[in-house]
Amino acid sequence: MEVSMSFSHDMDDEYEKLCRRMNPPRVVIDNEACKNATVIRVDSANKLGILLEVVQILTDLNLIVTKAYISSDGGWFMDVFNVTDQDGNKVTDEGVLDYIRKSLGPESCFASSMRSVGVIQSMDHTTLELSGTDRPGLLSEVSRVLAILKCNVVGAQVWTHNTRAASVMHITDEETGLAITDPERLASIKKSVCNVLKGSIKSKGSRTVVSHTGTHPERRLHQMMFADRDYDRVKDESVLDDKQRPDVNVVNWYDKDYSVVTIRSKDRPKLLFDTVCTLTDMQYVVYHANIDAEGPEAYQEYYIRHVDGSPVKSDAERQRVIQCLEAAIERRISEGLKLEICTTDRVGLLSDVTRIFRENSLTVTRAEVTTKAGKAVNTFYVREASGNPVDSKTIESIRQEIGQTILKVKGTPEDFNPGSQESPTRS
Repeated sequence: MEVSMSFSHDMDDEYEKLCRRMNPPRVVIDNEACKNATVIRVDSANKLGILLEVVQILTDLNLIVTKAYISSDGGWFMDVFNVTDQDGNKVTDEGVLDYIRKSLGPESCFASSMRSVGVIQSMDHTTLELSGTDRPGLLSEVSRVLAILKCNVVGAQVWTHNTRAASVMHITDEETGLAITDPERLASIKKSVCNVLKGSIKSKGSRTVVSHTGTHPERRLHQMMFADRDYDRVKDESVLDDKQRPDVNVVNWYDKDYSVVTIRSKDRPKLLFDTVCTLTDMQYVVYHANIDAEGPEAYQEYYIRHVDGSPVKSDAERQRVIQCLEAAIERRISEGLKLEICTTDRVGLLSDVTRIFRENSLTVTRAEVTTKAGKAVNTFYVREASGNPVDSKTIESIRQEIGQTILKVKGTPEDFNPGSQESPTRS
């Protein structure tokens, strides 16, 4: 059976390569067509998941999509994206433009069709995927255990939503600085971290996975949260009030056998990626779409069918699509006061920083940890464990312990609004 499956995949791969040779993708980048954005046109032979691949490449370059027109009905994929950089300007960096051409154009046409969207091969770290019930101090506990086990966290993304928590961590061996490969040690790490995640017998299903294949963190976080059913609303506990919650509607266009999904929400970075990622993971194909995010509010319209060719079949399925898209948008909302830490990396740094947060009664709602050239650049969104706004005395106490020049506060505690979101043109 394994031989047959392998042969089938090889045949599919060769067929797609042939199609792409006959119809190579074409990318046109135009900085003259639009007054305030760079226009990127992508024409290619259509295939399942291609929209997510294109959107992910633009997202990974930190480009802001202000408008998009998508059409992939039939055998051809035709998209137009109006994009800007983080400051709202046209994209003029030749290095970035050349990367887009190479990633989406003819030079990419011999890449294997069997590659997974968002998967990046890596041998310099081990990937740890964690999910479970959220609680104050959880990140501190996990990072402390990893430090004791002589693991250095060189990268991490942490999301919390609707009482659930998920994280993708990149760890290395303290001594060698390389990926951890010993099976017994990996089993020990997995067991220890899983025990922390369980916390108590009341905790709902916890999960720890160790992998040597580095996975695109944001892609995996959506998949993990979706698998953990974070879209199920907790009784008497609303993640956002009605004004902040995205307005999602799904109706069927029976004449064309499409389901039409419309989304109105406050605009923010990576909104398009989060939506397309979720529709893809739910096994829906986007045939047409219209995106308008030039103002403070974003409007998204998608014409979709399930991969089996059918539109949404029942009210229960319609409600599930709505709930999952709401959750996808809410997961990345910047709930909390933004703190940035930039300092020389060392083993145990994440453990020490999160311990200080916990000792000052702060809980982490979202985090991004990166290490570049020996420097740790970490971003945390924090709030009081009691749910109250963070006060200036707490921040001053944290500054004293971490260092005045190391910790940067984006905004002030007095200006802090728990429901605030970043503007898409701000870093």
